[in-house]
Amino acid sequence: MSVFTGKEKLKLGFGLMRLPRNTDGTIDVEQTAEMVDLFMNAGGTYFDTAFVYPGSEEAIRKALVDRYPRDSYTLASKLIIQPGSGISEEEAKQEMQTSLERTNAGYFDYYLVHAVQRSNYQKYEEYGIWDYVKELKEQGLVKHYGFSFHGDPALLEELLEKHPDVEFVQLQINYADWENPGVAARRNWEICKEHGKPVTVMEPVKGGLLAEPIDTVKAVFDAENTGASYASWAIRYVASKDNLLAVLSGMSSVEQMKDNLSFMREFKPLTEHEEEVIAKAVEALNADKSIPCTACHYCTKGCPMGIPIPEIFTVQNRKKGSPEFRTKREYAIVTEGKGKASDCIQCGQCEAACPQHLPIISLLEECRPLEG
Repeated sequence: MSVFTGKEKLKLGFGLMRLPRNTDGTIDVEQTAEMVDLFMNAGGTYFDTAFVYPGSEEAIRKALVDRYPRDSYTLASKLIIQPGSGISEEEAKQEMQTSLERTNAGYFDYYLVHAVQRSNYQKYEEYGIWDYVKELKEQGLVKHYGFSFHGDPALLEELLEKHPDVEFVQLQINYADWENPGVAARRNWEICKEHGKPVTVMEPVKGGLLAEPIDTVKAVFDAENTGASYASWAIRYVASKDNLLAVLSGMSSVEQMKDNLSFMREFKPLTEHEEEVIAKAVEALNADKSIPCTACHYCTKGCPMGIPIPEIFTVQNRKKGSPEFRTKREYAIVTEGKGKASDCIQCGQCEAACPQHLPIISLLEECRPLEG
């Protein structure tokens, strides 16, 4: 089943999770609008937001919906039941109406049951969310519906067999996770192909970790002397796969947008040699022991101790090669007025919510020496 609307000219999609922000923390709508213009002028059409992305839906109304004809782009949003959130069925279903009000889009071209995994998939069933989304489609409020997935292959098989009318699936795919058993990107992609479901790709640069990779990975790409950005290697790797609806890039600046368009406007798949370079980069990455956190912050939303988990992990990752005093200073800054690693009560809420399935409790234990 194809869900292409005929508007998609680029494989690149504009992910709206990490929009540029002003010094006060609000989204920089003016810069976002400039990014939208560049994207649209290059033939881009696919925009991806979500109820749970702070300020994103309101910002895209101002930067896109209020400025372009509704039939000139496609807009995706999502309904989420976060693990352990205690959200009611009524509150979950209200998310759609809130998203429509925030965006003023009238309808969504693509609507997703969001971040489905072992820790929350039963709630979606219990609340009848799958039937609810189909009702939205019947009402014309949704053109195509699918789900974003952070679970194991067995669960993906189960969901596609139970809900065969799903039109597409959003998966985390990048060269770091292609063979990562914790993400199972390759097998999940294969399952979607077997079921005839096109894939929208999220996290092609793994939350920015592959856009500014560790030094040993940089060295692999630098040796090629192509001048290509590290992000371009990651995005082209994913875009070279088949059965794709769009490859989402969560761009945070005009510069990132221009870079992505420079190689995606007239996309060329990776050559055999470039595939070999990526394989070397994966080897270098696998030899590193950094915490592969993408800073999505799903873990922090329900943390009873208010621990800034992604920020602590960032400091821990930067610890290598940094003077001890600098590391402790950075740790003090990110935890000021918030919980520390030692405040963890091991409730497990964070691990249930983590799309990367990280052992957060034990990792926080390892971060305790940062406190001095």
